[in-house]
Order: sequence, then C-alpha cells, then structure tokens
Amino acid sequence: RLGRIGGDWFDTIKLPGSRTALVVGDVMGHGLNSAAMMGQLRTAVQTMAAMETPPAQLLRSLDDLARRLGDTYLATCLYAVYDPIRGELTLANAGHIPPVLVRAEDGSSELLDLPTGAPIGVGGVPFEVTRVKVAPGDRLVLCTDGLVEVRGSDIGEGLAALCESAAHPAASMDDACDTIIRALNT
Repeated sequence: RLGRIGGDWFDTIKLPGSRTALVVGDVMGHGLNSAAMMGQLRTAVQTMAAMETPPAQLLRSLDDLARRLGDTYLATCLYAVYDPIRGELTLANAGHIPPVLVRAEDGSSELLDLPTGAPIGVGGVPFEVTRVKVAPGDRLVLCTDGLVEVRGSDIGEGLAALCESAAHPAASMDDACDTIIRALNT
C-alpha cells in the first residue's frame, strides 16, 4: 500500500558567482497527479535558475507554466538567491509561508516579512522581490506548511514555535533541523 504522496519539494541550486538558489514549494493536494505536477514545476525551477532568471520573473514564468499545464493545480513557492559576496538574500514569494532568519551575531530569529504573493497557477498576479542583508553564519529556515500547521490551531502559533525553535544554538545544520522538527512534532 502506498503512503500519502504529496507535492512538497525543496532544492539548493549552485549559481555562478558563488551564489546559491534556495527553493521550497508545495503543490496543493495529494496523490500521483500532485506529485507529477511537483516534478514538472521543480524541473522548471532548476532550469530557470540555471539560466539565472531573477526571482520575481522566475515565479511569473512558473505561474505561466502551471496555467498551461492545467487549471486545476495551485502551488506555493518561495525562491531565494543567496549572494555571500554581497551579503544579501533576494527573495520572491508565491503564497508560501515565510522563512525564518536566525542571526549568527546574537542568535535572534525573525519571521521574514515578505509580500505573500498569490500561489502559482492563479495567474496575472505580480510577484515582488525583497532583499535582506545577511552575515556569515546566519541561517535561513525554509519549510512547508505541513511542519507548522496543526489542526484546530492558528498557523501563527506554528510559525511562532518555528521561530522559537530555530533560535536554539546548534552545532551543525543537521542538529538545527533535528531541534526544529522535535520541537514542532510534540
């Protein structure tokens, strides 16, 4: 028997100039069709990232693709480009939950205040870019709503718990992830 098949995905993509693209997305719904749509969107993001498509334009193109593939699918997607030379993140959001930024300097964490944007597949909605200064050692925590949504609770509670758990010191990124998952799965 197959387990629940979903449309969540994430990637890190190496870019020229020591930059890295970070992406997290979630096709709404479950089953093979959602998983297949996720695969198509994920491949498109990888291709556009390799062509150095700017974040807002990448989401617009992804939205156009999703609408051409069918009008029954919606997806959320957060796309960010990390530039260590400039000390900057450039982010665009298509209806996805915001990431948490943990500052290395003092261990503080904040839910980034990004324009939400419409989900991929809605069509005709512009996507905005946000730039955030970052320092060496800062951590960006990306996740899908499945980590922070609890039935019967406001998603704000889950996001607050994510912020709090992300701020705990960790020896490695794996340890940081383990801490967050343990805190949110209790």
